[in-house]
Amino acid sequence: MIASKIIRATGRRKSSIAQIMVRPVSKKIESNISIYHRHQNLSKALSLNKFFPSKIFVQLIEKPLVATKLENKFNIVLKVHGGGFSGQAGAARLALSRALSKINVDNRKILKANGLLTRDARVKERRKPGLKKARKAPQFSKR
Repeated sequence: MIASKIIRATGRRKSSIAQIMVRPVSKKIESNISIYHRHQNLSKALSLNKFFPSKIFVQLIEKPLVATKLENKFNIVLKVHGGGFSGQAGAARLALSRALSKINVDNRKILKANGLLTRDARVKERRKPGLKKARKAPQFSKR
């Protein structure tokens, strides 16, 4: 493990981008992940439980820490913007996985085996001319 060095990583999902800073924990704290959002007051960090409306998103973000058994060993600061809660949680999970893989090579093997280093490339399809949405056509009239 790298002592007192800040590790930075970026994760993307749908139209969301998450930037993460990971540093070894200096003192025991209850919540070790704080989150900032561009459209909220950036001077104040929120805990994950206050930011996300569902605990499923929090579990999704914490999955890399649980898989590598590194809970409460790092102070983590997340910055997210764009998209909705689902995309932001997925982007944060990828960013955290990338940061943990930079810290230790053994972490990379564990994260890769759990599929946490794969970028989910599904994005919203663009709207085509003559259609109402990406694939929905107007109703056909024979007469």
